[in-house]
Amino acid sequence: MKVLIVLTNVEKYDNIERPTGLWLSELTHFYDVLVKNKIDADFVSPNGGYVPLEPKSILDMDQVDWAYYQDEDFRNRALGQTLRPDEVNPKDYAAIYYAGGHGTMWDFPGSEKLAEVASAIYKENGIVSAVCHGVVGLLPVVDENGQSILAGRKVTGFSNEEEEANGTTNNVPFLTEDSLKEKGADYQAGKAFTEVVHVDGRLLTGQNPQSAHLLGEKVVTALTK
Repeated sequence: MKVLIVLTNVEKYDNIERPTGLWLSELTHFYDVLVKNKIDADFVSPNGGYVPLEPKSILDMDQVDWAYYQDEDFRNRALGQTLRPDEVNPKDYAAIYYAGGHGTMWDFPGSEKLAEVASAIYKENGIVSAVCHGVVGLLPVVDENGQSILAGRKVTGFSNEEEEANGTTNNVPFLTEDSLKEKGADYQAGKAFTEVVHVDGRLLTGQNPQSAHLLGEKVVTALTK
């Protein structure tokens, strides 16, 4: 049993001089649940190789974040030497997880190869999961009938309210909440910046960084049924 974790390669906003990347805790808190349940994971990104970190996510690191940030093997595998999509065999994975950070807005939706990997995992009765801005990676993913896996499904992701509170509404190429609704999803948000996870069959989503740990637990539960 193995999980494929998807991370962004984008290091700055496209239209302003502002750094971005992976929101670290959305990786570490999810991955920590896997580790404690003895579930292996591999790391992939649209281009492979280096994964930049959202600087703001480093400012308030907790003990879980520090434990992995100081682990050289983890840093090399998850942040320095991620796999390319063409190096991944979907049959090796029981689940896929898209971590967030604003960088994902620019490279997840257009990565056809990653979408093909996620679709293949889903079609083989695997689990597809994503948190915060990482849910935009689900936009091109389809089911066995070639339909969006989001259509008619109860999902969540970074809300318009949260984007506004973050001061980035006018700096992202589109709004996560709106993009999910445009795909026909039954988008539901909870209170801003609180732990919110929705499970709809084999599609599991979390609203924000605060939701990564609980989403990890829900994925493990689904994997071990």
